[in-house]
This record gives sequence, C-alpha cells and structure tokens, in this order.
Amino acid sequence: MRIDILTLFPEMFSSLDHSIVGRARKSEKIDVNFHNFRDFATNTQKHVDDMPYGGGQGMLLMPQPIFDTMASFPHENARVLMMDPAGRKFDQAFAEELATEEQIVFLCGHYEGFDERIKTLVTDEVSLGDYVLTGGEVAAAVMIDATVRLIPDVLGKKASHEDDSFSSGLLEYPQYTRPEEFRGLKVPEVLMSGHHENIRKWRLSESLAKTQRLRPDLLEKYELNAEENEILKGLEDETVVQ
Repeated sequence: MRIDILTLFPEMFSSLDHSIVGRARKSEKIDVNFHNFRDFATNTQKHVDDMPYGGGQGMLLMPQPIFDTMASFPHENARVLMMDPAGRKFDQAFAEELATEEQIVFLCGHYEGFDERIKTLVTDEVSLGDYVLTGGEVAAAVMIDATVRLIPDVLGKKASHEDDSFSSGLLEYPQYTRPEEFRGLKVPEVLMSGHHENIRKWRLSESLAKTQRLRPDLLEKYELNAEENEILKGLEDETVVQ
C-alpha cells in the first residue's frame, strides 16, 4: 500500500517510524510519502492560507498549494481523505475498507478550514469524533495505525485482529496470562481447563456482557444469533435477580 500525506508538519508523524507501522515500512508492506504543501506556495511569503471572502474568523487554506501538491505525485486511483470534524466518523469498518486500498492520500488541514474548492480533490471527508483538533495530523496518524495493522501479514502470520474489539461488532473478552494468581486475583478456571468449547462459550458470554455494560449502543446494531440471544437473555435475567 502507498500512503501519501499532505501536511505542513511532517515531523508530527514520527510515530510511524515505530512499532507495527514502523516494521511495516521497513518490510516495504507500506510506502509512506510526505508532501509539505508550503513547498508549492507561489507567493513570495510562502503563505498557504488567507482570509475568507465575506468575512469571518480565522484563516482558510488556499486551493493553489494543495492542487499543485496533488499534481506532483500519481494518485489517479487513490482514496483521498480530508481530515474534517464534519466528516464521516472513522471506525473499525472504515479501517477495514481502507486496508484493501492500493493507495490512500491524507490531506491534513490547519487553521479555520479549507477553501471549499479543495474538496473537489477528495473522495472522503473523515472525522475521529465530535471534537475539534488543532490540525489533521494526529487524526491521520490514528487512522494510518488502525488501517495498516489490518493489511495481511503486517501483524505476523500467527497474529490476528479478528478478535479485536469492534472487529466482530462486540467488545473483546477479558484475557489473562501468567501467573495463575497475582495478588489474590486468579485466572478463571475455565481458561485453564483445556476444554475448547467451554472456553469459546465463556469468551462469548464475557464479550456480550462487556459490550452490554460499556457500549450498549453497539448491541442495538449487532445482529445476534440464537446462541448469543440466549446468553444475553441469561445475563439480563441475572441482572434482574441481583
């Protein structure tokens, strides 16, 4: 996968040199390219922003530097993402979409916003959530991390993201490692039983219980099968009894 990032602050992406994403870059599973669109400004002062027509607070990014930056590298079949708090909310399903792309372009803004004409270059306007950041770099780094780990073999052949929270639509079940007891806290006996079917059922029950407790909104759009319906009903009955 090729990733192109339009940014005024490429140094903010130093996190991409480390951990899983860093290894993916070293193994050439991804090719990350930075484009500082200030380098393409044609005015003497190298300004990339200006006051909005009609008045108003803040400054807007001008179209010329960004259009010229986009013209400087191939992106004919790329998914072009504009970081914008008004855009589609980024989630695991979106990350799974992006992981299948051959090229993604991230357009990171600053100041009050973008000249509206810049959006003609964009395929998706994307937001991390209902809040405003000082720039798009942090949001882009999060999206890159969430996406790259889903590319085949990036996590390693023995690793899997299929049980991660949100991958199945539910939150992930609790997990434990050695020692069996730590400061009076014990690993559930079922996990040491070696009985794979009982372990599967326990994990499913814990996943449903955790989702019901912490993110009931996920259950509203999750299609429960017969087994999950029965488990969830049992959990609700236990709550009523308590």
